[in-house]
Amino acid sequence: MREKVAKLGVTREKDFMYYVKDGGVWKVQRKQPGVPKGRPEKVADGGFQMDTDYIYFVDKDGDVARAKRAVGGQKRKKTARAKKKSARKARKTKAKGGKKKAAKKKKRR
Repeated sequence: MREKVAKLGVTREKDFMYYVKDGGVWKVQRKQPGVPKGRPEKVADGGFQMDTDYIYFVDKDGDVARAKRAVGGQKRKKTARAKKKSARKARKTKAKGGKKKAAKKKKRR
């Protein structure tokens, strides 16, 4: 769930990306092919302290809102690709161990 932190009423422009940093709202030009990187510009000062337990963003009304940060995330099921990869890795380590033992036996003789 989100809650409004500061009512700023920032009007958004289409070619800019807006973000919250150090209690203020900043904008930077969106990256486009062939155009050099734009410099960030401070749009408004929110005058609030940011808490690391929350994610701060500019909502559709142009106000600063925050939402509880998800810590740790959610466990995901292993995909078939990941299962194959782990099986392949196990086989490689098993094969490497066998070669080392054979090499040691040859050296002893």
